[in-house]
Amino acid sequence: MRGDGDGWSISPGGVRHWGLFGAAGLLLRAPIGSGGSAVLLQHRALWSHEGGTWALPGGARDSDESAVHAAVREADEEAGIKAADIRVRAERVTATALSGWTYTTVIADAGKPLPVRPNMESVELAWVPEDEVDQRPLHAGFAHAWPGLRATFAWMDPGECPAADAAELAATLPRTVDLGAEFVWLHAEPDGPGDRAVLLNPPYPPENPEPSGSPHPAGEADDPEAGLGAAADAEARVLGIPRSAVLGSER
Repeated sequence: MRGDGDGWSISPGGVRHWGLFGAAGLLLRAPIGSGGSAVLLQHRALWSHEGGTWALPGGARDSDESAVHAAVREADEEAGIKAADIRVRAERVTATALSGWTYTTVIADAGKPLPVRPNMESVELAWVPEDEVDQRPLHAGFAHAWPGLRATFAWMDPGECPAADAAELAATLPRTVDLGAEFVWLHAEPDGPGDRAVLLNPPYPPENPEPSGSPHPAGEADDPEAGLGAAADAEARVLGIPRSAVLGSER
């Protein structure tokens, strides 16, 4: 069904971007075992802009749509992904133009690699392991945005968290965590990829930063055992994850 956003936005100098009201795409992650993650990619039809490259399902926003609504709708139209089967985690404006046009990437998770149904805009759709995404010929816009969208891996043992949080945390992992400056794929596999992580209560980062010369870099847990019931190897890097980023606001 054609929406009122279909059309070219023209910037000074004649540069064109698809979407009269901007555009949005869905970066959908899913677990693939042993703590890993895969991203759903679209092999773009040859007749499309930069046809033959790989990117995210997405397209033009209609005038009455949020970026999230547009990205989820486009994923349904282009890949058969249903809104009920995914959980939106974040959104980022990953491209802008002088015309006022923007492209927003919506980040979401699925509980498993979902079956997909390509339409005429795709040569194929594929769940691609996260660390293999940049090995494919990517659409230039997606290639530019990908370094800021790819997730760092980390693992957390829910059993080491406060009892009040352990069950809820176990139920939500694995998942994408938005830390603002980066995304983390947080899982519960000790032998899986990434550094160990611990759950922190607010404030995060600490209100009183480490003094100069502190042996622990800011953003890492100084004493993961305190209040968490966990013993940590002093030599290992420990990533502090704010509780509010995983389980919502503090109770």
